[in-house]
Amino acid sequence: MLLLLLVGAGAFYLCQRLLYRRYWRSGLGVAVGFESRAAYEGDLAYLREEITNDKLLPLPALEVNLAMARALKFSGEAKDNASVSDQSYRRDIFSLFVRQKVIRRLPFLCEKRGFYEITKADVIGYDFFFRRSFHDDREFYTSMYVYPKLVDSRRIAFLSRAVSGMAVTKSRLFPDPFQFSGIRDYCPSDPMNQINWKASAKGQGLLVNQFDSSTNVRMKLILDTEDPGIIRRDKLTEEGIRIAASLASRIVKGRMELTVTGNGMAPVHLKEGAGKLSALYEELSRIDIYRNAERISREILKERGELSAEVIYVVISMNQDEETAGAIASLAEWGNPVLWVIPVESGDREASARCESVGAEGSGAGKAAVFRWEMEG
Repeated sequence: MLLLLLVGAGAFYLCQRLLYRRYWRSGLGVAVGFESRAAYEGDLAYLREEITNDKLLPLPALEVNLAMARALKFSGEAKDNASVSDQSYRRDIFSLFVRQKVIRRLPFLCEKRGFYEITKADVIGYDFFFRRSFHDDREFYTSMYVYPKLVDSRRIAFLSRAVSGMAVTKSRLFPDPFQFSGIRDYCPSDPMNQINWKASAKGQGLLVNQFDSSTNVRMKLILDTEDPGIIRRDKLTEEGIRIAASLASRIVKGRMELTVTGNGMAPVHLKEGAGKLSALYEELSRIDIYRNAERISREILKERGELSAEVIYVVISMNQDEETAGAIASLAEWGNPVLWVIPVESGDREASARCESVGAEGSGAGKAAVFRWEMEG
């Protein structure tokens, strides 16, 4: 009897081993995907795993191994089976019965701006006695954008008001006689044909009509992502990208036509309304600050060949060298309003002093205005 039991156990072991070797992958579905198409720096997002065993053979243990960029770090309970080295690695163990589906949502923190992809998973199956393992690579594709974090609205408001002031000044040079906006007291410099005689007859003195401008004032934002120094300043480069995203959001919502370009990205043109801001955020997410970028001065010199009187220029660059300053000043020489935003680290007195000296040299008509942006913390 004992011999028969041993023979039967041996036969069962060999039979199940053959079955698992041949059929363990049959009906096995492995689907992995980001639940969101996009998120912002600092947001919590989710990775969804969906494992399906659509056959009559149970899977006592199935191991699914994933790897994604280290800037996306698993959090909460998802950290238990995760590790971080050159990438964020995740090892999940599933036990699936006959025709069963298991779904897991894995939270992770978006620590850094970028465009992220996952293209495959390493799947390992085991037989009933866990004595043999079977390997398979499952290929798929899922991706998501991590947009630059928008800076504090109260801080960007100061910068936005500076740009708006330039737009108002520029537009007042071209009043539109068909856009009536109100009545005010007469000034000696007002033309006689703007006097509102009917309103003047009812009052104590002469009154004139006021008109709004319908001039198409446009803004061009030039973003510098080059870091030519020996010691890298990644924090300042990333802050410049955040400023560009935040300022663009306010400008477009304010119904001003905007073009964003730079030495590390393709130009993005945005018209009135905020519906297409995602196109800009995606382009900013894809910027690789470690790729060699040409000097921003060359990008600015290209603009000189296409100068238009209706364009306001905003240049975001941490580089305060003479070449950059000279190129920015050359835009203002032709009468275009130019604002140079210089990100500096908090408490960096030397960089702040350079900003002040650049601002002093750039004051006056036909010169670029300077806006020093000190990083928080």
